[in-house]
Amino acid sequence: MKVIAGLGNPGREYERTPHNIGFDVVEELRLQHAAEWSTSRRFKARVAKTTLAGEQVLLVQPLTFMNLSGASVASLLRYHGGTLNDLVVVLDDADLPLGRIRVKPDGGSGGHRGLASIIEAAGDGAFARVRLGVGRNANHDLVGHVLRAFDTESWKQARVMTLSAAEAIECLLAHGVAEAMNRFNGRELAETTLTGSEQKGL
Repeated sequence: MKVIAGLGNPGREYERTPHNIGFDVVEELRLQHAAEWSTSRRFKARVAKTTLAGEQVLLVQPLTFMNLSGASVASLLRYHGGTLNDLVVVLDDADLPLGRIRVKPDGGSGGHRGLASIIEAAGDGAFARVRLGVGRNANHDLVGHVLRAFDTESWKQARVMTLSAAEAIECLLAHGVAEAMNRFNGRELAETTLTGSEQKGL
């Protein structure tokens, strides 16, 4: 079983913030495939089982708070008999401009504490990750920026990126990391009119 872990912080006060964009992507996948969340106290996570690109998938939102994500994600991966090749982590990246997606096959944490927690708990960084650009704000320090809610226009850009990231994950599962990198890394997100369910939360 593949494990798709979107990183974020639990609680309404963190909704629509850059740091929770990983949560938003796995929620989008859940909605697209009509899966149902359940809460695992044992693994301190919300989980939903579904099928993506012909693969059995466990969507995960750790409820440990960002900096302790590894305790939840690594434990779930082991419980389901997965290896690091079965893990995809979805997270925010302040070093990428808002709307830019970067798929990577492995690597370090890049200073992201949630990702660092998973690498430490898993014992290695040899797993795929989908980094979502949230940019920086000259008026706020990094922590203030990623925990501050998107304004209306930025949220629209974030929604377009969320939809593209969901597409990138399905591409990754169907065709591999290299194909997802070729298709989505560096791609400029087109001006998109969100319709129907895509407008969720606008």
